[in-house]
Order: sequence, then structure tokens, then C-alpha cells
Amino acid sequence: MLAFYSDIFVLPLPEGHRFPMRKYSMLRDAVLAAGVVSSEELRLPPPASDDELCRAHDSAYVQRVMAGSLSDKELRRIGFPWSEALARRSRHTVGGTLAACRAALTDGVAVNLAGGTHHAHRDFGQGFCVFNDAVVAARAMQADGLARHVLIVDLDVHQGNGTAAMAAADPTIFTFSVHGAKNFPFHKEHSDLDIPLDDRTGDDAYLDALRWGLSRLPWTEADLVIYLAGADPYAGDTLGRLALTKAGLARRDELVFATCRAAGVPVAVAMAGGYARPIEDTVEIHVQTVRLAKEMLA
Repeated sequence: MLAFYSDIFVLPLPEGHRFPMRKYSMLRDAVLAAGVVSSEELRLPPPASDDELCRAHDSAYVQRVMAGSLSDKELRRIGFPWSEALARRSRHTVGGTLAACRAALTDGVAVNLAGGTHHAHRDFGQGFCVFNDAVVAARAMQADGLARHVLIVDLDVHQGNGTAAMAAADPTIFTFSVHGAKNFPFHKEHSDLDIPLDDRTGDDAYLDALRWGLSRLPWTEADLVIYLAGADPYAGDTLGRLALTKAGLARRDELVFATCRAAGVPVAVAMAGGYARPIEDTVEIHVQTVRLAKEMLA
């Protein structure tokens, strides 16, 4: 199963804010056009419930998001103006990762064609992220008795500061991040394992660092991996500052999937960031990730 959140809500955003959102509908169209998945394989999962969100987020914050009562300061931190569509989209984005986790625990691998909203903290959003789908999903799988220990492997170019902060005191969620040392967020939180990289780090150095990091994760304890497969380490990404090629990003995905498979740990994939211009480069990288995830099922 490929758990899929469809880009069905039109956000009333200025063009500059609309740019990072366009890739989701483009990705849906691209995986279908390339024959990577069929329309029958794409699912529209239900939105995350209040109970699911509030296992990870402050209930008052969730209520402010849904009611449209966030302060101007809170909205500036998120980077989007509030709308009912934004609130609904945020629930559905988390719902996609919840569905992907449940499917992965049955099938071995599943993909949310959105998600990776790792800058969201317990009681505030940040950096285009309203709710933290990875932490919400990890807590949901634990509450449902489907997983005890969850690894979050975050390969977005930006550190998953919200994820690190929310799971800092939780020994059942191990957070691992490979990211640009000098990139956003400029105040980093402490993941269980962080690998900060210099600007313009290329394929070989990145893959060496990733290989080292993956070898140090607690695989024997893990019941589930949530993999944030950001497209923004790409050399052509406008917010990236690293220098990976598309081939290097494919090798990255192959390494993660092969390691999960060798350890016998199911993996749920979320797309995370990607801001290349042209946007088609970001979409191509995400399609590549989906293709490699599907090959893992073979």
C-alpha cells in the first residue's frame, strides 16, 4: 500500500508561499504518469484525530490551529497565513503518515506522498510545519500496541528540531538527523544522533557519514522506522546548501532501504522538504524515492 495524501485543498496563499506546496499534486501526477504506482494503489487516508494529535501536541495549540486563533507571531513562525484549508491539510498530512506506518507494519514499506513536518514542536509550529507527523505517528503506533520502539531517520537537509525536542525525554523514540550544520533552524536541538555537515558536502562524504550513522542506530530494539526522505540535500535546491546529485540521493535511499531490510524493520516514508527551481527537479527526486521504496517490496 502507498498511503497518499492528495493535494485536494486549495490554499489561498501568495505565489511565494504557494511554491513549496505545489510539489504534492505534481508528485501525485508524476508517479502515476511514470507508472511507478497505479491509481488503485493510491489511497486517501483519514485525517488525524484530536486524540492522535494530542498524544504529541499540546491540546490548546491543536485547538488554536483548528479554530484559527493562532497569534500573528505563531503564524509568522509557521510561515503560512491561517485558513480552514491549512488546518484541514495539516490533519490530512499527519493522517498520511499514520496510514503509512500502519501499512508498513503489515507490508514492510509504505509511503506518504507528503509529510515530514519535522519543525513543528509540541506547542508551536515552525518552518512550514504545523503538526509533527513523525512524532504523532510514532505515539499512535505505540498507543495501538503496534510498535514499542520507533526510529526516526531524518535526511531532510534541515535538522528536525521539533522532532528532537518532542522526543528528547522519550527513550522509546530514537531520533537521527543528517543535516546542514549552518542551515535552518539556526538553533539546533539535540537528536539522539546528529550528523551536521558542512556547506557543499557532496555525494561521497554524505554517504560515508550516513553509513556511519546508520551503523550506530539501535536496530535490534526497533519495531518501525519513519524515514524522512527530503529532496533538499540536492545541489540545485534553493534552501539546501549541500551538493548531492540525483544519483547520490538515489544511493542514499537505497542505503536506507537496504539497511532497514537487512535489519528486518518495516519503514514508513514521508517526503519532507524540497525547494529546487525548477520544481520538477524536486518532484523527480521524490518519484525516485517512491520507485525505490516500491522495489523494496519486490
